[in-house]
Amino acid sequence: MRAFATVGSTQFDELIMALDEERVQKALRDIGVTKLTVQYGRGRYRMTTGSGRFLDVDAYDFKPSLHDDMTAADLIISHAGAGTILESLRLGKRLV
Repeated sequence: MRAFATVGSTQFDELIMALDEERVQKALRDIGVTKLTVQYGRGRYRMTTGSGRFLDVDAYDFKPSLHDDMTAADLIISHAGAGTILESLRLGKRLV
């Protein structure tokens, strides 16, 4: 299962840092997540990327569109911005 975390154009280092924690990655793995893609926006904190910890993780600041990552995801983790909520609903994705 794939998870995609996004903070949009904001800075939300607390969310990104939480996603980098062992207990959070283990919890995601326990529900079947194997790949985590993180869009960290304007934040200063950089995720530990690669495979071998608990999940296969990749991260980036911005892309022209988040559509492909949202479409590929089974679960979307968000700071609850209006755009992310609306797009998740439109795509029929589970949103946390």
